[in-house]
Amino acid sequence: MTTIEYYFTLNSPWAYLGTARFMAMTKAAHATVIAKPAKYGPIFAQTGGLPLGKRSPQRQAYRLMELKRWRDHLGIPIVLQPKGFPSDEIAATRLVIAAAAQGRDVLPFARELGRNLWELEKTLSDPADIADAAHRAGLDLAAVTAAALPDAELDTIWDRNTEEGLAKGVFGAPAYVLPSGEFFWGQDRLEFLERALQAKS
Repeated sequence: MTTIEYYFTLNSPWAYLGTARFMAMTKAAHATVIAKPAKYGPIFAQTGGLPLGKRSPQRQAYRLMELKRWRDHLGIPIVLQPKGFPSDEIAATRLVIAAAAQGRDVLPFARELGRNLWELEKTLSDPADIADAAHRAGLDLAAVTAAALPDAELDTIWDRNTEEGLAKGVFGAPAYVLPSGEFFWGQDRLEFLERALQAKS
């Protein structure tokens, strides 16, 4: 059984656009996914990337073109410039990390949090919005919260994920890392990840 480390941020539209396909292909391949939310501010700072607001107008304009192309290609009705973006993702990310630490499959929850932001124009910070996402994902949020590690420990895991991602060459989101060290950056590389999984089966 192949293990895939999945580095992402809930604010990423690209991570959201790829989540459903990633879930389907890993299920078909009987692969194990280790979800590792990471902090992309530090990752960008150390790898030469720039946060969206600091990119050139040309790069920002092209990003919107690409989002529209992928929205239409995949049939996922994202809002190109949602009113809540970027959203404070601390509360939602801590819950994803808490659920993962409890051995739960967090990909459906991450997908629904992404839907909140990119389709429904909700937030990643409002408790009601987070609860709606958990309900749609079939996640018992009350149970996760009751058993969650303290925030300081969750933040330590978040920081550790970031450092591990950097050590493995991760510079953008989403990134899918195989045990061999080979990794795939971007939801537009999922076809290559699928081929790699099929070659291992």
